Formats: sequence, structure tokens, C-alpha cells
Amino acid sequence: MNSTVEAVAPITEKKSVATFVKKNIREYGMLISLAVIMVFFQYMTEGTLMQPLNLTNLVLQNSYIVIMALAMLLVIVAGHIDLSVGSVAGFIGGLAAVLMVEYQWHYVPATLACLAAGALIGGLQGYFIAFHRIPSFIVTLGGMLVFRGLALWLLHGQSVGPFPREFQLLSSGFIPDPLGGESLRMTSLLLGCAVAVAFSYMNWRERANKVFYGAEAEPIGFLIGKNVVFSAVIIYFCYLMSSYKGLPNVLVIMFVLMMIFDFITNRTTIGRRIYALGGNEKAARLSGIKTDRLSFYTFINMGVLAALAGLVFAARLNSATPKAGVGFELDVIAACFIGGASATGGVGKVMGAVIGAFVMGVMNNGMSILGIGIDWQQVIKGIVLVAAVFVDVYNKNK
Repeated sequence: MNSTVEAVAPITEKKSVATFVKKNIREYGMLISLAVIMVFFQYMTEGTLMQPLNLTNLVLQNSYIVIMALAMLLVIVAGHIDLSVGSVAGFIGGLAAVLMVEYQWHYVPATLACLAAGALIGGLQGYFIAFHRIPSFIVTLGGMLVFRGLALWLLHGQSVGPFPREFQLLSSGFIPDPLGGESLRMTSLLLGCAVAVAFSYMNWRERANKVFYGAEAEPIGFLIGKNVVFSAVIIYFCYLMSSYKGLPNVLVIMFVLMMIFDFITNRTTIGRRIYALGGNEKAARLSGIKTDRLSFYTFINMGVLAALAGLVFAARLNSATPKAGVGFELDVIAACFIGGASATGGVGKVMGAVIGAFVMGVMNNGMSILGIGIDWQQVIKGIVLVAAVFVDVYNKNK
């Protein structure tokens, strides 16, 4: 009898794992796709993709897209869109250059002034969208043109720089290494190990809470496997980065923002209300949610993070240019949709948007290493975007 039970238990576990993965294919599908894409380009580039120098460049090149994608996700989940983020980022970069280079402002008050300007821009657009019911597509399309023109006017059509060295560290700097490793930046490596342990602990705690309240939880075998794989990937990534210059400052900023937005969307009332707003605005309004105010807040948040992305991009280039931010809005929106956000609102996850951004980033980086022209890069990225949205619609209809 006991042998029969022992034989049935692994089969039941396998079935439960398969059922769980099938139910959560939206969440894990893009993560698997990212892994496959990275393995493909690692092979095709003969190991160049995963070299520490290239990984660092990959993070720096996509940092501003990830930052904006976090805020864009909330806008899309709320049922809106923002086409102006690239122009806003370019304008804020120009404003930072004028304040720091031409007017000799200290980089701290200049940075705070730029973030405040981003909030004001987002609030202005959000006001017309939320309280006057003008479609977000129209308002932000106008904003895209307005702030592109203002960036040209502000910079007089020419590049302005260089920035103070302290400001450049926002994008080009690395976290210090007080432990003084010679071949390895031990502080960065230990920080990666700490993140891996924290990740595993939070997953175990989340599962325990679900079991306690009787909610559907991950099968124990799947959870163990996921923790082992993710922890190994995190530690190996930090090991590679530590063998070069360590973890970039902007990566730490991205990680903190990811944790904040993940907490907001999963564990706060305002996060649940944003999903309710995008799922059914009329029902949300009838249930007492101030939908207009909520939409207004999402655009203020979008403006602040677009400003931060503009500062990061300007610091990386060490100058502000009139063309900065061109096409950013397309990459940001594509990252959210590829990461599983629904075009109709109400669906999307923070980690999905981040994964979508890195799917686009790895593809750009890998194709550039292989020498594929920008023309075919655009074609391939467009096909990937349409395919991702098609899969989303197909799964929803199914």
C-alpha cells in the first residue's frame, strides 16, 4: 500500500507542476523566451553576448527604457497610452544641460528641478486626459510634438555639455568596493548573493501565505526549482559583472524602482485600483474608486520617470542633444506589450515589462554584434511585437 502511495505521489506532483505552468504561461512564457534568445545569441556571437563588458553595455543601453517601462506599465494597465515619453526625456535632458552647464547649477538642485518639471509635464497631460476626458492618444501625441519642439528651442539646435563628473556617475559610475577585491569586486558579488537569498525567502513566504489563506499556491517542486534556477542566474550574473567593474549605479536604481513598483502593484490598494480601472472603468467608478484622480496620478508618475530616464540618458552621453529620446516611446510601449501587458488595459506585471525591455535590448545588442543592419533590426523587432500581442489576444479569446 505504501509503495503505491509513493509511486503515485511523484506523478501527482508532475501533473500539478504541468497544470500550474499551463495556467501561468503568460507570466513564465516571456521569461523562457528571454532565456532562449540569450542562449541563441550567446551561441551565434561565439560567447560575446555574455562577456562582462558587453553585459555592462547591455544594462547601460537599456536602463532608461526599463525605467520608463515601469511607469508606462501603469499607464497601459489603467487603459491609457503615452506617446510623449521620448520627447519629455529629451526635453528634460536639455533642461539639465542648460541648468548645469550654462547656468552652473549644482547637480543636486538641478536634478530635483528636472524631476519636478517631469512631474509637472505629466500632471498637465494627465489633467486633460483624466478630468476633461480627452483621449490619451491625442493629448500625448500633441505632447510628443510640443516637447520635441521645446527641446530644439532650449538647446538652440545644438548639443550642450559636458556635465559635471558627479552627475555623469548617475549612468557611468559603479558601486564602490570597500572590500577591495583585486580580480573580483567582492561588494558587488556579495550584494548579488544577498539578493538571491532575499528572492528565495520572499518566494517561500509568499507561498506560505497563500497556503495559509487557502489560495492556489505554486507546487513545492516547482518553487524549489524556480528558486534554484533564479538564484544561480542572479549570482552568476553578478559574478560576471564583478569580474569587470562591478554593478553599475543605474542597475541599483533600476532594481530599487522594480521593487517599489512590484510592491505597489501587488500589495497596495492603489495598485489594485489601477488594475480595476483598466479592467472596467465604469464598474470601478461605481464601486467608489475616483478613476479620474487615479488616471491623473499615473501620468504624474510617468512624467517623473520619463524625466529620470532623460537624466540617465544625458549622463550616459555626457551631453544633451536635440535628437535625444527619438523613438524611445516605441521601445517603451513595445517592452510593456511584449512583457504581457494587454492592449485593452487591466493586465500586466512589473517583471513582465522589465523582461520585455530586455528582450528588445538583447535582440538589439545581439543583432548589432552579428552585423545585421538597422533596417532588418527594425523589421524583426516589429514582427516580435505583433507576435507577442497576437499571442496575448489568442490566449484571452481562448
